[in-house]
Amino acid sequence: MRYLSFVLATAASIATATPAVAGPSEDFHALMDDYWAAYLKDNPLVASSVGVKTYDRMLGELSLAEFDRQAGEAQAFLTRLRAIPAASLSPMDQSNRAVLERTLNDQVQLNRFGQRQLLYSSLGSYHEFLATMGENIPMRTKEDYDNYLARLALVPARMRAYGDMSVKAANEGFTQACEWMKTLPGSTVGLVPADVTKSPFYGPFAATRPPEISDGDWSSLQARAREVIGGPIAASYRAFSSVAEKQLVPKCRKVDSVSAQPGGSAYYAALVGQHTTTNLTPDQIHQIGLQEVARIRAEMEQVAKKAGFASREAMIADMRTNPKWYVTTPEELMQKTAIVTKTIDGKMPGYFGRLPRLPYGIRPMTAATAPTDTTARYQPGSPEGGIAGYYLVNTTKLDQRPLWEIPVLSVHEAVPGHHQQIAIQQELDMPTWRKATTFFTAFVEGWGLYSERLGVDMGLYDTPQKDMGRLGYQMWRATRLVVDTGIHSKGWDKAHAVAYMKDNTTLTDANIDAEVNRYISVPGQATAYMIGKRKIEELRTRAEQQLGPKFDVRRFHDAVLGQGAVPLDALDAQINAWIASEKARS
Repeated sequence: MRYLSFVLATAASIATATPAVAGPSEDFHALMDDYWAAYLKDNPLVASSVGVKTYDRMLGELSLAEFDRQAGEAQAFLTRLRAIPAASLSPMDQSNRAVLERTLNDQVQLNRFGQRQLLYSSLGSYHEFLATMGENIPMRTKEDYDNYLARLALVPARMRAYGDMSVKAANEGFTQACEWMKTLPGSTVGLVPADVTKSPFYGPFAATRPPEISDGDWSSLQARAREVIGGPIAASYRAFSSVAEKQLVPKCRKVDSVSAQPGGSAYYAALVGQHTTTNLTPDQIHQIGLQEVARIRAEMEQVAKKAGFASREAMIADMRTNPKWYVTTPEELMQKTAIVTKTIDGKMPGYFGRLPRLPYGIRPMTAATAPTDTTARYQPGSPEGGIAGYYLVNTTKLDQRPLWEIPVLSVHEAVPGHHQQIAIQQELDMPTWRKATTFFTAFVEGWGLYSERLGVDMGLYDTPQKDMGRLGYQMWRATRLVVDTGIHSKGWDKAHAVAYMKDNTTLTDANIDAEVNRYISVPGQATAYMIGKRKIEELRTRAEQQLGPKFDVRRFHDAVLGQGAVPLDALDAQINAWIASEKARS
């Protein structure tokens, strides 16, 4: 999945505290209402995605003054929140309070660092966010498309602000590492090709004409789109590309570690805390990673031996290079993926009592971004907006996309992984702000990684190569703990990180290179996966031991997902309460 730092930086707009009303519960519900109203006002695209049409012709502001305004009001909201005793609230509102408190506190803390200005990375950049915004906006009527055109007209101004902020950041020592930054100018102009109809901006107009719109109106809308995209928008993207080439790339980060930047060590520690929702230090996470790598490596040796290979290295070498594990066309890769996902769909009722109403589809990644993107990712849908979730598959570099990784990749990105968790969250009886916006990396990605383990229960890894692929993906997330902390707290360079991953994982060279670039440019995020997965497994073991024959895996999974994404300490309390209720069941 793609998680954009600039979205997190600008996402939570907070209204000024309002006078308390009678009673803690009433105070808290008024606070949540104020928070959500303010959030929608300053995040117009989110508002549109959940069916609130008030801001359909707007884009969020982009400036440091706006970041500071939002952070200041977040602090005011936090003060108001902390005046409401948690014990005075219902269990669900206690969960809501814990989520909102951590969300507000993270925003306040991270706004203190100069890195807040850094809006481009290998995992997602502001210019990509703008270019693909139409994918998450429901459009059915002429008015919807006209509103989208109004938003397109605002893009050039946002791109100028983006360029100004990026130059200011570079002058203060905040850029990305040199190797990745060299791709920034080209990837930017790649989003505005000469054929305007191939630009992601034009995507909504390349779709089938909605029946509510006449042929004449549709042609007019398309012409207006081509004019704004091929004119002002393309010019603004070319201008940013020039800025990147002349003013950003020359000041690229020569040292891979974010700790080399002003305040970098404190910033990294704050990111690790935000993403893992724990108090673990980078050193502690590094040691957990080393332990996990040793454990998984021993399991890989056993699989290789059973498969008839002399060593894990010999088996992995065959898996990386044998042509029989690869397809030669994007269509073949999509077909193979589709078969696996439908197979998994048929197994889902055996592991969950609640399945989401919102379906998901599969489709290739956008051609402009796929060459530097990850192997696959999930794009959430919107029940209110009538938009399905999507499992996006990278169909470039096919000699680096082995068939044996499709099962483990699919259970993580689609079901029972990200689509199951996020689509269920969107349907829960909880405040809309939680359903639409709450994201804790350790929970969401921990669930995705735990879902890879469920592939064992489902019988998906039915060949030694698929099983080695599963272990390879586990190893991938374990080495992340070592490599991410190694780079940003222990002085590792990229070559050291690549060599470590190549020695331990089954990933191909292209994937390893993309992954390490990601860890360098998005510090801390990758540490959350294994930390979250370990917590969910710990809770499952606790439930199995305490409930014995009363343990029902379907009910356990429903309980884990039953309050949406939460910090890991809140999840621990949530499952303890569920275990107690299960014991009381007749």
